[in-house]
Amino acid sequence: QVQLVESGGGLVQPGGSLRLSCVGSGRMFSINPMAWYRRTPGKERELVAKITSITIGASTKYVDAVKGRFTISRDNVKNTLSLQMNSLKPEDTAVYYCNGDPPFTYGTGEYWGQGTQVTVSS
Repeated sequence: QVQLVESGGGLVQPGGSLRLSCVGSGRMFSINPMAWYRRTPGKERELVAKITSITIGASTKYVDAVKGRFTISRDNVKNTLSLQMNSLKPEDTAVYYCNGDPPFTYGTGEYWGQGTQVTVSS
């Protein structure tokens, strides 16, 4: 069974930084493109950053709202995915999730962890 465990969220002031981490089971992290998603109440979950399956020379892509401030990275040996978040803004407040790109599925459903809450406020 797929398990995705996010951590690293918290309360931070505008302009501050956080580093999110995600740990999952082996193959999904080593051979699949991965991504960070976020969801705010009243909004659909959105993809904010994604990365290809390799660690050296990996290709990354970011939504315009976070480009230049967030950096996604992965370690396929340790099966971890990270998101370095700098210059945080109140609008970055959301629950952040990691998953494949596209999200991992079983039958007709999708696997999602509990996510980690990021709150940017003074």
